[in-house]
Amino acid sequence: MATDTLDLQSKVAIITGSGKETGIGATIASTLARNGSLVAINHISEASAPRAAAVAQAICQAGGKAIVVQADVSTAEGAQYLVSQTLEKLQVDHIDILVNNAAGGAPHGVLQATRDSIDEIFSTIVYAPIFILQAAIPHMPRGGRIINIGSVASKLGMAPIAIYGAAKAAQDALTYSMAMELGRSHGVTVNTVAPGPVSTEALPKEQAEAIDRAMLPMTRAEERVGTTQDIADAVLLLVSEKSRWVTGQFISASGGVVG
Repeated sequence: MATDTLDLQSKVAIITGSGKETGIGATIASTLARNGSLVAINHISEASAPRAAAVAQAICQAGGKAIVVQADVSTAEGAQYLVSQTLEKLQVDHIDILVNNAAGGAPHGVLQATRDSIDEIFSTIVYAPIFILQAAIPHMPRGGRIINIGSVASKLGMAPIAIYGAAKAAQDALTYSMAMELGRSHGVTVNTVAPGPVSTEALPKEQAEAIDRAMLPMTRAEERVGTTQDIADAVLLLVSEKSRWVTGQFISASGGVVG
C-alpha cells in the first residue's frame, strides 16, 4: 500500500520576500525545497542580496534547488520580471506554487499615518499579490496553489499597527474573492495563512516585544510565540495535493490566538 506524503517533487515555487535567513519566507522556501520543490528566492534591494544568496546556498547545500531574483513585486514590472527570471533560471515552463510573503513599511497607528506610509504598506501587502498573480497565472497549471501570508492583526484591531492590520484585512478579502475567480477559471486554490506573533526581524525589537507581551496570553497551543517553521509547515500542508479541496480560507497559524 502506498504511503501518503506531502511530496512536491519538481513543483516550481516562488516565495516573495524570502531573502532573510531568519524570516518566514526563507523558512517556507527551505521547507518546500526539502520536500522536492524548485524554489525562487525573492528580495528587493542590493543590501539584502548577500542574505538572499545565503538562503539559496543553504537550500542547495542541503540537496535542494534554489535561485535568487531581485525584484520589487509591488510594481507590475517587478512582478513580471520575477516570474520571467524564475522560468528562465530554473529552466521550466510553469509555476505551481506562489507564496505572497513580502511585506514592507513600518507598522503604525492611524494618527501617525501619511499618504506615503500608507502606500508603502499597501503596496507590498495588497498591490503585490495582484501584480504577481497577473504575471504568474498564465504559467500556472490546474492544481496550482497560491498562499497569501496574512496576519491575525486583520482580526484583532490592534491600534499600534492599524494600517498594517487594515492592509492584511484587504488581503483576506482578496483571498476569498480570488479563490472563486481562479478556482472556476484555472483550477487554482487560494488561501491565507495568518501567523500570530513570530520571532523574526520583521519589526523593531521594542515594538515586537510589546506585541508579544500583549498576544502571548492569547495563545492556546502553548505559552510561547510562534516559530517560522510553525508557519512553513502550515504552508506545506496547503500546497500539497492533500489540500486540493481547501480554498478561500483564512488559516490561523497562531497557536490559537484567533480562529
